[in-house]
Amino acid sequence: MRVTIKRRLLAGAVCMIFAAGLQAAPTPLQQLFDDEWAARMRDEPLFATQSGVNTYNDKLPSVTPADYDRRLRQDREFLARLQALDRAALDSQSQLNYDLFGFVLEHRIALAPFRGYRIPMLSDEGFHIEVTRMTEGVLMRRARDYEDYLARLRALPTYFAQNIANMRQGAKDGFTLPAEILPGIVAVIDGQQITDAKQTPFYKPFAGMPDTIAAADQARLRAEGEAVISKEVAGAYRDLRRFMHESYVPAARGTIAAYALPQGQAYYTALVRYFTNLDVTPEQVHEIGLGEVKRIRAEMDAIIAQVGFKGTFPEFLAFLRTDPQFYAKSPEELLKEASYIAKQVDGMLPAYFGKLPRLPYSVQPVPAEIAPNYTTGRYSPPPIGGTKGGEYWVNTYALDKRPLYVLAALTLHEAVPGHHLQGALARELENVPAFRLDLYPHAFGEGWGLYSEKLGKEMGLYKTPYEEFGRLTYEMWRACRLVVDTGMHAKNWTRQQALDYLGENTALSLHEVRTEIDRYIAWPGQALAYKMGELKILELRERAREALGEKFDIRAFHDAALANGGVPLPILEKQIYLYIEAARKAPPGIATSPGEK
Repeated sequence: MRVTIKRRLLAGAVCMIFAAGLQAAPTPLQQLFDDEWAARMRDEPLFATQSGVNTYNDKLPSVTPADYDRRLRQDREFLARLQALDRAALDSQSQLNYDLFGFVLEHRIALAPFRGYRIPMLSDEGFHIEVTRMTEGVLMRRARDYEDYLARLRALPTYFAQNIANMRQGAKDGFTLPAEILPGIVAVIDGQQITDAKQTPFYKPFAGMPDTIAAADQARLRAEGEAVISKEVAGAYRDLRRFMHESYVPAARGTIAAYALPQGQAYYTALVRYFTNLDVTPEQVHEIGLGEVKRIRAEMDAIIAQVGFKGTFPEFLAFLRTDPQFYAKSPEELLKEASYIAKQVDGMLPAYFGKLPRLPYSVQPVPAEIAPNYTTGRYSPPPIGGTKGGEYWVNTYALDKRPLYVLAALTLHEAVPGHHLQGALARELENVPAFRLDLYPHAFGEGWGLYSEKLGKEMGLYKTPYEEFGRLTYEMWRACRLVVDTGMHAKNWTRQQALDYLGENTALSLHEVRTEIDRYIAWPGQALAYKMGELKILELRERAREALGEKFDIRAFHDAALANGGVPLPILEKQIYLYIEAARKAPPGIATSPGEK
């Protein structure tokens, strides 16, 4: 079967040519995967670079409506080719590849007609932020690498102009971000204005050039880099800022609901299905959320009684939000505490997982230029074949809004055994099509992150009742997402209703409540993935435990859940059934995962 990207990168060119001569012609299914991957590399040159494909290092994506129309036709052709194959004639691994590829194509095709590209930014992400990270972890050893990077910088004004044109069309169509959340987004763009090229993320590659490049070339490239950033890149950001202030903000819609967009009900329904991987309606998700909120609140009340607090629930939340004992006094203290928790978890992993990843990770602050409007933490995966591991980002902005009692839950979710462990194992899959190394169905990925927070209780990571309350407040946060996301986008909730609901039910800082609600408004449906995915993983674990009794092994269950990288929940369910059947047949004391003999 097709070798992994990582193996191709590590092999020498001569070895690859020799191997290619020995390999049999690809099957129709393999050829389809290869054709789609090649097309994706051409269409997404930034992703190509991060995937170790250097053919397009001098380019940025073309994002005109014609490009999106072409890609939709292309996806329909790929899906037709897939469906023309006889799935039943394939072996089990090829059937899995077939199903995962179908999932990718079908959802791309389902969402494409809504032309979501007319809103190319979220409350804390977007094209204007993505480009600042385009060299992270990328090897730049030759003058040619820097020439490619300079070409990419020179292409940035066109890339920005195309996105602005899409947003301008969105404004004409009534398909815009809501005016109510734009102040935070515009503030980030205001802060990105360039006054000194050398102080920008774009100049970092020039600041530390390798000695493999001649001194004269280094001087020339630095001068060109500074000039391009000062003129062309800075001009693109000025144009974006002017457009946002003069055109976009005045034209932005006064509603927040996805239902209020053109074709809004169909759009949001499709997003709910995509992000949950389930055939559920917004109304059903809303009711599930209400039930989870009620259950978690009872557990929170028990913690309040345990610590002997005499006031009301709102008074306890106020205590947690304001008492200095719960907050770090410096960014370094917060980062060191996160690092300490992460290393504690690292040492416990072998008791819960049979297979661990090779890739390391580090703990880093959220970049200062985006921190004010950014979430509390996030995982940044490593580039395939790059020069660094994964990164667990911790937001050190506004320290009085970053309580220490939630740090254990955050670390479990974003680092280990959450996103880093799951994502690194996925990137280390062998003998799979390239698209699977980066496949991330949100309900599985985010559901696994939330499941990891709860697993931390079994691991003994929550040392105090306050940390356990922090875990519960994070679980409540994700339960509230089911309520407020569907409430705002399908049930006419106002932004203030959502702010009040999240603020009254969790100990999240009110600053974080605002950034989170604005994130859900800007990114309809994604917030539903966490709790819906976690509930399914917990359900499957309980089924396995009941079916296997004494044969149930937590390490084997986790290995089975993570064995195939990112998968939609229905496919995960099938894989767990295979694990259960294999474990039933295994001799006593032998833990098995799908595919083991």
